[in-house]
Amino acid sequence: MKAGQILLLMIGVWLCATSAAQDYAQVTPGHELQFPRDHGSHPQFRTEWWYLTGWVKDARGRDLGIQITFFRNRPRLAEDNPSRFAPRQLLFAHAALAEAKTGKLLHDQRAARAGFGLAEAQEGRADVAIDDWSLRQTADGYSASIAAREFAYALEFKVTQPVLLQGERGLSRKGPRPAQASYYYSQPHLAVSGSVTLKGEKTAVSGEAWLDHEWSSEYLAAEAAGWDWIGLNLADGGALMAFRMRDKQGGTLWAGGSLRAACGGVRVLSPGEVRFEPLRRWRSPRTQAEYPVALRVQAGDINFELEPMMDDQELDSRASTGTIYWEGAVRAISGGKPLGLGYLELTGYWRPLRL
Repeated sequence: MKAGQILLLMIGVWLCATSAAQDYAQVTPGHELQFPRDHGSHPQFRTEWWYLTGWVKDARGRDLGIQITFFRNRPRLAEDNPSRFAPRQLLFAHAALAEAKTGKLLHDQRAARAGFGLAEAQEGRADVAIDDWSLRQTADGYSASIAAREFAYALEFKVTQPVLLQGERGLSRKGPRPAQASYYYSQPHLAVSGSVTLKGEKTAVSGEAWLDHEWSSEYLAAEAAGWDWIGLNLADGGALMAFRMRDKQGGTLWAGGSLRAACGGVRVLSPGEVRFEPLRRWRSPRTQAEYPVALRVQAGDINFELEPMMDDQELDSRASTGTIYWEGAVRAISGGKPLGLGYLELTGYWRPLRL
């Protein structure tokens, strides 16, 4: 049995387990996030991810979309087992490269149990790695090194703005019940530099990125099928995050977001202030899943349309996290004018998501 199959079996056992929620640390109101400590791992919680997306240009001025995500999961299997092989923490990673010119998405994935110096998620600072894939905090931001099968990243992400706490001071509701919440912050407008290697050719790139760091023990409602999410670096220096949790009939179960103006003021968006309306759908020729790749979005007082860099930005991660989803570079346009650049995530369209 391959390592990926073993990990999927472990996840299946975890999903079918009946462990009480109190076995995990819980998201609680009034908790204050502290930095740099909360940049690091929170192994007492069930699920966590560090998520980097961005638009860059290569030396020829061609647009590229970059995505790097590291996931940590505590399956609560064999935690009392003294063996170093016990799967106390599982780590997964996804990386993707979107080429606007060719309309092709390249992607790869990794999965491993933590330990043995091969896969770790450190506490106290952002430092997560699986073999030769890594995301680490630096003096002025982050560095990422990814050696995928068809491409490679050696990138630096410089912080240019303060941390953006999502929801109520970092507590982001994901459903109608209080327990359906996560701790969540973003770092928009990261200045990207470094290189991308494609087909053996290494080229310098520069642009802007967005980082999300989120952790929780239980925030996806049983009646939810998945979510639509956007993170946009606005052209005026502002930042917008908006999401909706979809029910199994395709309606909105919950929604929210935040808008940081160029001046720095932040407005938290309530569920009634966020709307996603499909404008155009794309059907995957591989999975037959259908995704609303072009959308009209209302976020507070802002109305805009999202258009993808290219339609085919579907990621098949069944060998690691066990699902298929759409994760793509998008342009935001308002009144015929560019509003910003960012990423759109669409989950639960292949099958209802289980998290």
